[in-house]
Amino acid sequence: MLVPGRNRRDRGRGCSVALFARLWDTRLHRKQSQSASTTDASFIFNDRPAMTPLGLGAIEGTIGHGLKRPECVLTHVSGLLFVPDWHGNGGVAVIRPDGSVIRIECSGMCLRPNGIALEDGGTFLLAHLGDTRGGIYRLHADGAVDCVVDRVNGKPMPPANFVVVDAQGRLWITVSTTVRPRADDYRATACSGFIAVAEPGDTSARIVADGLGYANECVVDSAAKRVFVNETFARRLTGFHLADDGSLHDRSLVTTFGTGIYPDGLALDAAGGLLVTSIVSNRVLRVDPEGQVTTLLDDSDDAHVAWAEAAYQSDALGRPHLDTAKSRCLKNVSNLAFGGDDMRSAWLGNLLGDSLPWVRLDVPGVPMTHHGVALGLLADSCALADLPR
Repeated sequence: MLVPGRNRRDRGRGCSVALFARLWDTRLHRKQSQSASTTDASFIFNDRPAMTPLGLGAIEGTIGHGLKRPECVLTHVSGLLFVPDWHGNGGVAVIRPDGSVIRIECSGMCLRPNGIALEDGGTFLLAHLGDTRGGIYRLHADGAVDCVVDRVNGKPMPPANFVVVDAQGRLWITVSTTVRPRADDYRATACSGFIAVAEPGDTSARIVADGLGYANECVVDSAAKRVFVNETFARRLTGFHLADDGSLHDRSLVTTFGTGIYPDGLALDAAGGLLVTSIVSNRVLRVDPEGQVTTLLDDSDDAHVAWAEAAYQSDALGRPHLDTAKSRCLKNVSNLAFGGDDMRSAWLGNLLGDSLPWVRLDVPGVPMTHHGVALGLLADSCALADLPR
């Protein structure tokens, strides 16, 4: 069902901004001349200006309001943003360019979408992060739900973390762990995660990479025939060569991460760099093609990072460490999505946030396969009828 939200923008509680949540037009994200009053010329994280050698300046603002667990973000050429929504039965929250929010709630069943993907025609794929079972489900604009993939190698799918569609229409799915409860695998020794692939029309996926240390988001670079995945609690970024049949080969270590870094979100930029978001420390990093790591954004709290690190090192990291945000603006930053007319705007998913911070980056991102798809009935619905198809 469609549930309209209030027609206003959330001004990002506690966030001092130089420019607030610039509007863009519904197709090209054109900059408007709206600004917020502030006494600061730049956004400050823990008394450190959020500036980097790459030229990243302030948090530009936030958009949306009342979101519940917006773990990942999808951008679209129309100007719409899409995030998972855990209100009620779960579903997707649609954020319009004016900041208003419309919820598409699952009808007839309760799902807990972690990663989501947008399909041609305006339907969504939801990676269901259930307590004991997972699966990939299709959510229609009217709230109807279909099961798409619920088995892996012939067995019931464990709780699913992420789903993305490649240029061939294959579904790439990550399962972080088979340990129950999942928090018992927030360990450096984690090794039960895997990547699975489902061919178009198949209801069962096949594992193409396993033994991963809490598999999280993955990037499929079809042009370079590479696949990359974050291993959150093994603290590494891993790459594979991609064969034409969707199999993965030549596993390689791209880079490892140190104290306070728990890689979650992953995005590809036009220069071949990989943007990594870290939960707990609320950092955004860039890994260049040679594996060198640069910090782009840091909203960490030193005491919180140290508390979590001590628990991690003693095999005691748990939900309290991940369910607490001691930052100024970023609330367990879990994802980065490029968009805008020049693909240099980036919206940040936040597990504990109720709105989306966004920034401008020097290097544009690579558009994902869903960026320009037709929205079909999603655009035809009464709530979105004024948007271009």
